[in-house]
Amino acid sequence: MLHLPLAPTRGRAATAATRRPRRGLGRAAAVLAAAALLTTGLPAGPAVADDPPPTSGRPASEIGPVNYAVAVDESGSLQPADLERERAAAVRIALGEVHHASTVGILGFASADQPGQHPVDEVCPPTVLDAVGRERIGACAAQLHSRTPAEGQGTDFPAAILQAVSRLTATDPAVPRVLFVLTDGKLDVKDSPSYGDPGHRVAAGEEALAGALAAAKSAGIQVWPLGFGTEPDRAALDRMAAGGFQEGCVSLPGARPRASVVKDSGEVGTALEAAFAAAHCLRTGDVQTGRPPVDLQVRISPLATVGSIVVDKGDPLVTATYFDPSGRQITGPGSDPDSSFEFSGRDKAVESLRITDPMPGPWRIHLDAPEGHRSQVASVSVLWRGALNSSITLNPPSPRAGEKAAVTVRLQTRKGLEITDREDLKDLAVTSVLEGEGFPAIPITLADDGAAPDARAGDAAFTGTVTVPAGVTGRITASSTLTASGLAADQNRPFNSVVSPAVPLVTAAFSLDGDRRVHPGEALRGTLTLRNDDTAPHSLRATVTDVAPGLLTLAPDSITLAPKESRTVEVTLTAGDSRAFGRLLGRDGVTVGGKVSVSDTSDTSGADRIVVEQELSVAVTPPPTFLERWWWALLLLGALVAVAVLALLVRFRIKNLRRSPAGLQLILLDDRGRELGKHTASAGSGGWYEFEVDGVGGPHPRLVRRLGGTYRVQRSQDGGALLELRRRPLTRLVAGSPVPLSDGLNLMLGAGRRPTTPPPRAGGRPLPQERITPPNDLL
Repeated sequence: MLHLPLAPTRGRAATAATRRPRRGLGRAAAVLAAAALLTTGLPAGPAVADDPPPTSGRPASEIGPVNYAVAVDESGSLQPADLERERAAAVRIALGEVHHASTVGILGFASADQPGQHPVDEVCPPTVLDAVGRERIGACAAQLHSRTPAEGQGTDFPAAILQAVSRLTATDPAVPRVLFVLTDGKLDVKDSPSYGDPGHRVAAGEEALAGALAAAKSAGIQVWPLGFGTEPDRAALDRMAAGGFQEGCVSLPGARPRASVVKDSGEVGTALEAAFAAAHCLRTGDVQTGRPPVDLQVRISPLATVGSIVVDKGDPLVTATYFDPSGRQITGPGSDPDSSFEFSGRDKAVESLRITDPMPGPWRIHLDAPEGHRSQVASVSVLWRGALNSSITLNPPSPRAGEKAAVTVRLQTRKGLEITDREDLKDLAVTSVLEGEGFPAIPITLADDGAAPDARAGDAAFTGTVTVPAGVTGRITASSTLTASGLAADQNRPFNSVVSPAVPLVTAAFSLDGDRRVHPGEALRGTLTLRNDDTAPHSLRATVTDVAPGLLTLAPDSITLAPKESRTVEVTLTAGDSRAFGRLLGRDGVTVGGKVSVSDTSDTSGADRIVVEQELSVAVTPPPTFLERWWWALLLLGALVAVAVLALLVRFRIKNLRRSPAGLQLILLDDRGRELGKHTASAGSGGWYEFEVDGVGGPHPRLVRRLGGTYRVQRSQDGGALLELRRRPLTRLVAGSPVPLSDGLNLMLGAGRRPTTPPPRAGGRPLPQERITPPNDLL
């Protein structure tokens, strides 16, 4: 892996310090403070290119603390609602801090216009932001208030800035210093006697402000103004930002102090997070807003080692519930064995959840509130700092003198996985250099734009070309430098190689077969094509580099080539088991990046010469579930069950059709056999048609349908019917044979018609019937 120091690209810290000797010790201390912050946690000392990357570990030590102050405008030019937003912003700054050793002090300021008044209220002395300190910040900020005429209502910026400079200068010079000024930007000292005669007070105030900003610059204090109010003075805010210390953690435009203007409460979070992240070399995502009850999401990058989810609730009675990307609710330290959590301000208007080694992906925050406390817009944001692993490849690995070689620097997550989201690559620059004996260092321009020689844009692989100078022999080294805000690099791992002779004695080529997708524990097959043109045998070592231990292994790892031998070796690339990946797999799997490297360990130069090195990208997906593995069998079983159920239903339907009374013609006869009336039965209920004889004993008796009637009839299988008098045995009813009822009446079955049924099958069984339309009830 290569060396990726987080440092300004235009010069080294020592050079920057010596260029400005007249700025005094404060300036030098600030440069040293920035250098100390940027290099915290980066291990010293060289390492060879095939050293394994570090495991995740506990990354908190990679992030240094910050000492800062927040000056809050309490003057009469601000409305009470604007002061309330300032108060919430001050608390949000404190709770968004990601290091437990950082300190913050909060100042309220206006002016001293009469005897007994004072321009600055130090409501919060410098407070260490450990768990106890974070809880104290809210109580301190509550003391901020709008000044009355009896307290002085002007705006004395010089006094506020000098008070902050005094407090910050007393802090450790090796720790960066930042001042946030929350104000409308309108200097107002016209009523302050300390600035001289009334006619000269405005000019004296401007001169004092310039002097205060110069003091901040000399002490290495960045000034970040945040404008509130109906008409903030943007020009004045810009002058304050430019007047303080300008050297941030990196030489990127986005990391330099700048002013932001907030038009309404909904913009406070966005402006503050952008300024806060840039001032502290942190990264942030979009601020999400909504009124409770609501679910809001923020994304934590896989590069993050530590971060804070900050919730500006606007009302202390609003509650926030946190869910990680797997859907697990975070309730405390035991919620996730791989991460640690710290809650702050849960009963206040602004709260935060600080996470060490957070699970990457979308985090859901559910906001709720009792009735009557749901009118204010709440916002959720995330601030984080991360770490990168990286690998550097030279192709060909051992170029000849005068030959052009391609240099590729691939950035990876700290766990050795590929970076797949372009959002993680913004505001990032990578440069490279080729060094060796006998020639000056050659800078190499790298790009990730998809233009040759870069293979694909936005894939976190930065590529450029360099030509090895003619006549060079011996060792050469390719190294690289990353410039990024909020990202620390892994250890110093340059690519060390040697210049090849005109005709290399050992050559090799590597290829993988088929689709590069595997499940944990599975293997991909590949081939190594080898050739030895030497008269002596050569021993080769094959390894997978730049990947976390246990994720990918190559076998065989050692090969011996006889003199003048050429052969092809079958190799296997095996993914680690599910335990090796742990929660990295997630639901969609991961892409593991690395390199396959084959080195000649018996090179006559005395150093291992890399004969082939190829970038590797393998997609590892979770093992298939039972449903994913056996879906076809379950589908087939379901189809068979459906066919069996359908067959039973058809059989039951046919059976019901055969005994349905629909269409039976019932003829009522008198005792002499004379026909009194005909009646056609319908389908009935439960396979029976129920009826009654109406008008018995009268001149015109007739059959009528009646549920629960005295009689009921059902078709029999032999073509006739069964007649039942309630609670009496069944009587067979056939055409032409009357059956006595009562009172001299008889019932006979007429020709009638059967309900429409399907034609019989070859085996004698009818086919299922689609629909039966019984005849209408005649009565």
